[in-house]
Amino acid sequence: MSSQPKPSLANLLESFFRQRLIAQRNASPDTVAAYRDTLRLFLTFTSERQGKLPSKLVLEDLDRDAVLTFLDHLEHKRGNSVSTRNARLAGIRSFFQHVALSDPASAGIAGRVLNIPSKRTTKRMVGYLVQQELDALLAAPDLATPLGRRDHALILFLAQTGARVSEACGVMVADLQLSWPSQVQLRGKGRKERAIPLSKDTAKHLQALCDERGLPTRSQAPLFVNSRRQRLTRHGVTHILKRAATKTAPELARTSVSPHRLRHTLAMSLLSSDVDLTTIQSWLGHASINTTHRYAEANMEMKRRALEKCRTSETAPTAPTRYDPPDEVLAFLESLCKADLSTQP
Repeated sequence: MSSQPKPSLANLLESFFRQRLIAQRNASPDTVAAYRDTLRLFLTFTSERQGKLPSKLVLEDLDRDAVLTFLDHLEHKRGNSVSTRNARLAGIRSFFQHVALSDPASAGIAGRVLNIPSKRTTKRMVGYLVQQELDALLAAPDLATPLGRRDHALILFLAQTGARVSEACGVMVADLQLSWPSQVQLRGKGRKERAIPLSKDTAKHLQALCDERGLPTRSQAPLFVNSRRQRLTRHGVTHILKRAATKTAPELARTSVSPHRLRHTLAMSLLSSDVDLTTIQSWLGHASINTTHRYAEANMEMKRRALEKCRTSETAPTAPTRYDPPDEVLAFLESLCKADLSTQP
């Protein structure tokens, strides 16, 4: 029996995207795009180092050393953060997991790449806006113009729902229920859907936005569009927020106002209102409660209230009492701390 021919790098790339990501895992377009960008960067970088066209590369050109050199290039030449470096590595690992399954002969190369560790990062404190900053940001757009009314509705929507920028861009008019009780259907990571309540004020502005464009209730048109009536992109939303922040105050512009900062702002507001972490997790669409717990760690007001509850009257300190083991076994263990065991056999 003849052995099966070894798949080419092009075959492995095609099967990775078409079979593993799209057909088997039903990955979202954002995930496919992220992995595509990672592998495109990696192949372009390696082809320049090897002096080959990308189509002439073979799997052996993409070994552990090539991956490590690429990761160093991301950090030191492109100026990417450690988090970005780790995200790129995750995409490369996913591809090599597919390689190991599809081409057992390449399991050695794949295994060495899969063993490359992620870099540890310093977890920064969650950044968010205080209420006065949020109010100023909402007041920045000119409500006398159509674009200003759109900007105001978008900022209000992000601040009240805590939607990820991809979720906000993906909202269709049909996803809205603007009659009371109002809500919006969001599609999050892993194609998970969740319903988020809308305040009456937010529903009113969204209804005005739809009426201004003449959109029926169940329209499949995108809710937030640019001046050419095309769906807003991630970059478009970021630009709108930066423009509003710059108009508001230079100090606010320097705080890097972003869709994710508005998401953090909502989470901190809910937490300060004594909403439990499980509800906040459901609201934001977090897969793990550990992600939501970051907000509790950053909420200084909650910590101050806890400190107030723990305060006792200021009394003179008492001398510490000597610990007396209540049991002979504990007494033996306690004696080990004091005995010189270096001479024991």
